[in-house]
Amino acid sequence: MNKYQSLFDTQKEFFYTDATKTYEWRMDQLNRLEKMLTENQEVFCQALKTDFNKPPFEQLFEITVPLGNIKYYKENLRKLMAPEQVAIPKGLEETGNKGIIYKEPFGVTLVIGPFNAPILLLLDPAIAALAAGNPVILKPANTTPTVAALFQDLIPKYFEPEAVNIVTGGREGITALLELPFDFIFFTGSSAVGKVVMRAAAENLTPVVLELGGQNPTVVDESANLDIAVDRIAWGHNAISGQWCIAPGYVYVHEKIADDFIARLKTSIQKMYGENPQESPDLARMISEHDAERVASYIIPEKVVVGGRFDIKARYVEPTVLYPSTWEDPALQQEIFGPVLPVMVYSDLKEITNIIKRKPKSLAAYIFSKNQENIDYFLNSVSFGGGCVNQTNLHCWIDSLPFGGVGYAGMGKYYGKAGFDALSNTKAMLIGNPDLELDVFPPYEGKDIAKNLSVFS
Repeated sequence: MNKYQSLFDTQKEFFYTDATKTYEWRMDQLNRLEKMLTENQEVFCQALKTDFNKPPFEQLFEITVPLGNIKYYKENLRKLMAPEQVAIPKGLEETGNKGIIYKEPFGVTLVIGPFNAPILLLLDPAIAALAAGNPVILKPANTTPTVAALFQDLIPKYFEPEAVNIVTGGREGITALLELPFDFIFFTGSSAVGKVVMRAAAENLTPVVLELGGQNPTVVDESANLDIAVDRIAWGHNAISGQWCIAPGYVYVHEKIADDFIARLKTSIQKMYGENPQESPDLARMISEHDAERVASYIIPEKVVVGGRFDIKARYVEPTVLYPSTWEDPALQQEIFGPVLPVMVYSDLKEITNIIKRKPKSLAAYIFSKNQENIDYFLNSVSFGGGCVNQTNLHCWIDSLPFGGVGYAGMGKYYGKAGFDALSNTKAMLIGNPDLELDVFPPYEGKDIAKNLSVFS
């Protein structure tokens, strides 16, 4: 018997009571989550620092964003839950029929979180799931053991097990969980593991949201404000030591401004992290020695124009810029997920756009430009999950902007209304007039079928 079967069954039986479909239950869960975060903010932040030396801003970000999402759902829950009347054919409407969309929870939901934002990216999907009326089983990343242990301690104190429960452990635990017939699975992580999750979900025809990653392109054209561009790229790429799925993965910079861009980017990185970034309190560490070694292996010494140093035992890789890079370089063979940034030069936007859109689709993309024609061309031509113009990364903080991937970068969107809709089954109903006679049944001979069917047009 699966070791998590009883845990799953407890939530499933509770779901069958229909208690989770009420406004009161959903609000109670959101209030409990809010209380857990606010009462334990300091200890959550300390856990992030312990696991990989996240700086204070990145610590608080993981608390404030979920709190903002809770606030959104608490303020909008009644409206989100309300049945929605929609237009139907005029003939049906005039004869007393209505079209109604009901939003109902799927059921027991598994949320598997990643290491890079182990609080935020575990709780944000859980918040959407609970707001939509789904009991949740949480699986935090085992590579952030302090955060995982904290969740294991706190979840039972703030939640009933039939509403929210937690499972910790490594690959064996995930494998066992994925054998269960969950009603919905939400996974954030690598594309490789995303494929494993999707294969397992297919065995039970379980719907999924997959938030994955990819090589996120960034284009800087000759009209860009370089001072703005370099600061936003430097921060966007090096926050969490580059270990976030929406970080700029590589930069294409126009040949007319390439050298100026590199000079300013170097100044920006030094301004943010100092001459010796290893001593900076604002630079996180790699999650493991293995990952530090992996990212360091992408560094080509003769192409280093910024950084290049690393300390594997300390899980440290210096913010590094490689220039000029090519698609043959090791750093451009996969998602880097670390603070090494390849920069390539281009002369023709259409030419590089043609290259980019033939690569696997990315979770994010960015363009820095004052030329609206260039912006429109890039956005229209390249498919990706979401992104920014003249900014990086911030689109993932805004609850009115659905967040998620496409293709290799994942499927499904969440945040705000999109999150509620993703975790809800939209049950479409035609509410018929009980007294309306439609003679459309056999035998058909001698009947004016067209006249009876006219109500559907």
